[in-house]
Amino acid sequence: MLNKKERIVHAAVEVFREKGIEKTKISDIVQLAGIAQGTFYLYFPSKLSVMPAIAEVMVEKTIEEVKNRVDEHASFSVQLEQMVDAIFDVTRTYREVLAMVYAGLASSEQLKEWELVYEPFYSWMSGFLHKAKTEGTIRSTVNEVRISKLVIALVESAAEQIYLYNLKEDDQARVQKSEVHSFLEHALGVCE
Repeated sequence: MLNKKERIVHAAVEVFREKGIEKTKISDIVQLAGIAQGTFYLYFPSKLSVMPAIAEVMVEKTIEEVKNRVDEHASFSVQLEQMVDAIFDVTRTYREVLAMVYAGLASSEQLKEWELVYEPFYSWMSGFLHKAKTEGTIRSTVNEVRISKLVIALVESAAEQIYLYNLKEDDQARVQKSEVHSFLEHALGVCE
């Protein structure tokens, strides 16, 4: 069961995604969260002040989607492709929310918290790469901690180029995913 703050954040994500930031009212968020409007203000002074908490939820959604998609019994190359697909799909589904979060965090002092928000994803990716390195599937010189951040940044940036900057989505997304997957295989020295 989610506490009130978590309900507000989850409701804000859904309402922002459905209505967009400009058209969303705090009353929309509290109605979906099932709380009184005054309760919202106990946790957040404005609808935009929810941004850092939404960023955490979006990272959690991404990790969850990646974990659900990556088949631990598949080859590393297939797992890499599944991870790329998952990140692209989350970016497509929550494009407006992600654009809002990036804009909200970039224009505030919360940008410093970005690394903390991403720490669970970095940790998962680092473990993913460590396992492949231990199994001899990727080059032995991969620094899992540093490379995990680069992999996430590359895949998210590639997905954002398609879904946040309004390019023709379907064909461009397929090409972009393929290029990212190929680039990562070469960069990681995948040998299967």
